[in-house]
Amino acid sequence: MGGKAVRWAQAFQGFVALPIEGFEEIIGSDDPASDQLPREVTVSAYKLDRVSCFPFSSETGKIQLTRYARGMLPLARADHTPDRSRSHAPEESKSLTSHGPRILIGASLWTYHATGEFGIMKKDTGGFGRELRRRRNEKKLSLATLSGQVFCSQSHLSKVETGKAKANRRLGRLCDDVLEAHGELTALLEDEEPMRTQPAEIKSVFGLPASPSHFVGRQEELRSIAEHLTGALEGSLCVLSGMAGVGKTTLALQGAWKASESFPDGCFFLDFSETPPHGTREVLSSLLRLIGVSQAQLPSRPDALANLWRSRIRHKRLLLVLDNVRSAAEVAPLLSSEPGYKVIVTSQKRLSALDDATHVPMGVLTGAEAEALFRAAGGERTACAAEAAVRAVVEHCGRLPLAVRIVAARLRSGSVRSVAELEMRLSHEAHRLELLDDGDRSVTAALTVSCHDLSAEQRRVLALLALHPGPGIDLHDVAVLADIDPLRAAALVDGLADAHLVTHESSRRMTVHGLVRQFARVELLAHLAVEEQHAALRRLLEHGLRLAVAADKLLTPQRFRPPVILDDFPEGARAFSDRAEGILWLESEWRSLVALCETAAELGLHSLCWQLAFALRDFFFLTKRWGPWIETHTRAVESARTAGARTWLAISLSNLGVAHSDRGDLTVAVGYFQQALVLYQELGDDDGVVNSTSNLAWAELYLGEYENSMDGLRKALKYYRRTENRRNAAITLRGIALLEAELELCPSAVKHAQQARAEFHALGLELDAVMSVNCAAWAHFRSGDHRAATAGYDEALALAESCPSSYERARALTGLGNISWASGRHEAAAELWKRADALYGGLEPVMLGEARVRLAS
Repeated sequence: MGGKAVRWAQAFQGFVALPIEGFEEIIGSDDPASDQLPREVTVSAYKLDRVSCFPFSSETGKIQLTRYARGMLPLARADHTPDRSRSHAPEESKSLTSHGPRILIGASLWTYHATGEFGIMKKDTGGFGRELRRRRNEKKLSLATLSGQVFCSQSHLSKVETGKAKANRRLGRLCDDVLEAHGELTALLEDEEPMRTQPAEIKSVFGLPASPSHFVGRQEELRSIAEHLTGALEGSLCVLSGMAGVGKTTLALQGAWKASESFPDGCFFLDFSETPPHGTREVLSSLLRLIGVSQAQLPSRPDALANLWRSRIRHKRLLLVLDNVRSAAEVAPLLSSEPGYKVIVTSQKRLSALDDATHVPMGVLTGAEAEALFRAAGGERTACAAEAAVRAVVEHCGRLPLAVRIVAARLRSGSVRSVAELEMRLSHEAHRLELLDDGDRSVTAALTVSCHDLSAEQRRVLALLALHPGPGIDLHDVAVLADIDPLRAAALVDGLADAHLVTHESSRRMTVHGLVRQFARVELLAHLAVEEQHAALRRLLEHGLRLAVAADKLLTPQRFRPPVILDDFPEGARAFSDRAEGILWLESEWRSLVALCETAAELGLHSLCWQLAFALRDFFFLTKRWGPWIETHTRAVESARTAGARTWLAISLSNLGVAHSDRGDLTVAVGYFQQALVLYQELGDDDGVVNSTSNLAWAELYLGEYENSMDGLRKALKYYRRTENRRNAAITLRGIALLEAELELCPSAVKHAQQARAEFHALGLELDAVMSVNCAAWAHFRSGDHRAATAGYDEALALAESCPSSYERARALTGLGNISWASGRHEAAAELWKRADALYGGLEPVMLGEARVRLAS
């Protein structure tokens, strides 16, 4: 009998004590002994999640409840004697009368002896209704008031309270919220439902969408996913993160389909973009329903749902693909240490809080991969397209897979007739994002999602980054643009990097993808006042100019510099510790500085434009970057003319001529030198006149006008020595040495080159010293003294390593190759020339005797 009562009781979770007379109502009349219960019996109690005890009327009058430390729950008359051999001593005791308190307590397996009348547990079918009425009365709410707040008719609510109708879960939760029951009401509702003793077998669901066609590249990433899914990498979670449109979903599906046969119990795909933020309850409920759990069996608490999910996937091999996840908190409840359970997450955020995950960051495609994707997705129209046009199209798309697929679809559908037309339309940056929207897919829409969780301050910084004209951005530039402390700038940039809206190149530098920059310019910058934008740009320009001037002073400290407005670093403060650091900064920032020079001209900040150009001149001379040198000085000339600044116009014209001369465009150079000479003469600037005369003499040297060249160089040398301009005097002396070598006055040439070298060394101008050593070696070669020439070129090669100057190293190697060729060692010569080309391809024969000899060989 006791066993039968226990078996019945195990099917329920919520019970109240009932006097012995009601026992036959529980076990039914099919048992012939049901109307007789021994006065002394041993009953094995049942294991419950919780037991609810309520005030009730009982013929026993008083029930003693003893709760043991491990949650043991014997119920009997007050004179019962518990068998404590399987438990600890009682933790506390409470006496319950018909008016006693309500107690909710957990119970575990327990054996006890009872004598006399004792309580048998019975399902409480009216517990929710009675407790609902009690709490409603306690809150002094009428039925009408409560019915209005829980959106339920008054008559139905009355029936629920009296036990004539059953409440559904929705009504239970609403009542729980209104009456501030903190889940206790909904718990009672769950207690009234039967508990299944064994979970049903889960349904196998294969819900992976088809993987998009034309998949290219990503072999390293696929390998990481495969290692994760096959168990080669520990953990259940793999996170694919990257900027919007980079192809995370495509990659996740590609990897999932390749491994799907390893997960016979199911492969699921859930898109979190269709789930409200923090909608983990909804996701868990959907998953549990998919594997066969009924709605009635779903608990209300999110953590209980997570427990049920983990319980149901025990010993199963399941794969979950969670797309567009917004936070680590959305993923955590779905994780399990079950070895056969794997999860792939895609997110536009890094989700760094998922410490144990395998993180697979994704960047844009390589050029070759992007071109392959465009041709595959574009159809027949791409088959005969020129490689240059295809390359330009994918570069306009920033090699972003989403953008490439959209423009390929436009071409395939015929809305754009040819690749050439597509390239032309994409070249207009202001309208590019409009073309990258086909109605169903949009780069703008994807990037808008990335910005959803940004703070107002982060949005402002991203908008201001769109103003920065350079490809790379230094952290201090961000601070200057936003007018904030560098540490604050670093924190804000980290947040943008977490959302893959910027990419760190190093701890101090970042890049902004071209499409992100254009998105910020179109969608975010409009929210900033024009005055704020101009102020930010001016701060950036002034900051860049200050640093450029500081670096230039370290590069060529003896160079003449006109007064510079922004040369005002605080006393004792140094932007760079030495020349090498200054050169390193210029190497990393020159592209941005060239773009800032252009920006200054466009904004009408003309003095900043010509000063930036001037500060970059010697760096471009050192690195032989004639293109940006000419570009900046062309802008500087235009700005100086517009502003009527004749001195700066003359300076800029002169430097523009040097750039053309150094590149070998001698006729163009002479034109600029002559314009500068006229201006200096009009201004009465003797230094400017002599500098222009010297520049013309150098051009005449390379043009073969040796007599005019020698006359001009000697006049300049005399002036420089008289004014004690040692640097310019040494440069002019080196020019005379080169001219003498051409005239085959080699001993004199060697002598003057060596004098120039000594002066440069004394001034600390090592690059100029190397140029003088190469000059002397060239004079030795011209004289036929190959041994001395070899020694000179070897020395120049070693010295050029520390300058550093790849141009002068290539010149020395070319000279050594010429000597080898002249000696009949043609293979050695070819190897030396190959090394020279690797350092600096295309030495100009017009400017260098060594290049002329090689060309003749």
